[in-house]
Parts: sequence; C-alpha cells; structure tokens
Amino acid sequence: MSFLKLTALACAALTLGACSSLFQPDYHKPLQAKREAWEHIKPGCSSGADCPLVNVDTVHFADEPQLDTLVQQRLLQMTRNSPDSSVAPTLQAYEQQFLNRAAPRFSSYLQAKVREQHDGLVIIELSSYLDEGGAHGVPGRGFINWSRPLHKELTLQDMLLPGQEAAFWQAAEEAHRGWVNMLADRPASFATDWPFKKTPHIALTYGGVILKYDVLTITPYAMGHPEIKIDYPRLNGVLRPELFPGRG
Repeated sequence: MSFLKLTALACAALTLGACSSLFQPDYHKPLQAKREAWEHIKPGCSSGADCPLVNVDTVHFADEPQLDTLVQQRLLQMTRNSPDSSVAPTLQAYEQQFLNRAAPRFSSYLQAKVREQHDGLVIIELSSYLDEGGAHGVPGRGFINWSRPLHKELTLQDMLLPGQEAAFWQAAEEAHRGWVNMLADRPASFATDWPFKKTPHIALTYGGVILKYDVLTITPYAMGHPEIKIDYPRLNGVLRPELFPGRG
C-alpha cells in the first residue's frame, strides 16, 4: 500500500474518532437543574402562625428524567412517619393529604438540592422536617449519588471494590474517632455514650466521602445532623478507582 493511501486511511480514522467524540456527553459541564418551590397553608385557616403548612423546595432535571423521578420519589419516602404508613403518589397529593388532617401548628418541610457535581456525578442532598405538635419536630436527611454515565443511583456496593465493605466501615470508624477528638467541650464519656454507628447517608463529594447521620444517632439531638469525612487516600484499594475525583 502506498504512503499516500496509508496517510489517507490514518486521516480518515482520526476524523471518525474526532466525530464520535463530538457526540459524547460532556460530563465536565454541570447537569442543568430547575428549582421548584412553594408553600401552602391549610385552606380556610386564618390563625396566622398556627396555620398548618407544607413547604416544598425541590429540583427538576429535564435532561435526566430518571433522576428527576427518583428525587421526587425519595422526598415522598421521607414523608412517612411510621414504617407501615403509605406514600402519596405525588408531592401535590401529599400536600393535600397532610393539610386535610393537619391540626394547628402542624408543618412539613421537604427539600432537595444539588450539593455538588464532579466527574459525571450529581450529588443530591435531601432534607425533611415533620412537626406534628410534639416537643420538637422530626428532621430527616439523605443523599443521592447519581452517575450520569450509568444513568443510575450508586449504592454503597456500586462504590466499593468487591469484598471491601468491612474495610470501608473500618475507615469510617477511624474517621469517627478523629472527629470525636476534634469536638470542643465534649464530656469525657461522649465516645461511650455516643458510639460509632453505620449510616445509609453517604456522599461522594469532591473533597472526600461524607457520612451524614440522623439526629440522635451518634450525637444528642441539639447537635443536629453531624457529618464525618473520610479522605480519599484512606480508601485506596477500597473504593472503585474510577470514583476518585479526577480519575474518571
């Protein structure tokens, strides 16, 4: 084959490669999110601050409909006040059901926000607060780690190399010990009174793997929702390599 023919074939291959790359999604560009927010009080209520209300502040993803659906489903799951309670089909239906039965001063807050995006991941943080007249309301938290290349939510098993779950929680417990030691004015019995526990709320943020805890899990209620960070170098050989920031 002549030199000219080889050159033409090489140029054609390069051109095809360049063309195919043009049609690949650009995961360095953030996924666009549209905010939707509203607050409604119980119809006919005129008692001001005592009026029951529902406050919703969420996000929608027109370019990722599966994520859009998942966010709304997860918010609805956070409205359950008992394991056997049913879940409304939509946020609007939940609002109607809640306000229909709500007594004075009842309130429900639901929020979903984009915490950050990096390396083809969209990290959604979910928050809820349900007040049904008790001494204080019941707050909730959660995360969604959405993989844009895979079009799915990553579970802990998706994040870890095979057989590394025990090593992950060992790293988490070590991070917890360091976190406890950094707490100011903690009583001597804090580590005994509030020992390490696992949490389902895990986020693959750019600065580290974040563990978030529900109230009264590893701290008193007044300390809210504590966060513990595991630095990525501690998870070498534990976390899937492609999930380290900059390696994907």
